[in-house]
Amino acid sequence: MMQASRIMIRRTTLTADEDTLATLQSEADRRGASLASVLREAAEDKATAIRTARRPNVGYGRSTDGRSAADLTAEPIADPPR
Repeated sequence: MMQASRIMIRRTTLTADEDTLATLQSEADRRGASLASVLREAAEDKATAIRTARRPNVGYGRSTDGRSAADLTAEPIADPPR
């Protein structure tokens, strides 16, 4: 059985400077698209940037002095509170 995908769209009101809206409307006209689609794209881009910024940066590396990650992370990074 296939399940249909549901995309929830919520209608909202936006307050913005006239110059900002004029720029976005010009872009919409240039693309032959609606202002709503350009605003939706801008909101999606911003939400993606926020989610990406929240993601922890995880990586790996190799120590040049032979110390393990456990040794390095066991060291305090600040003085204990007084």
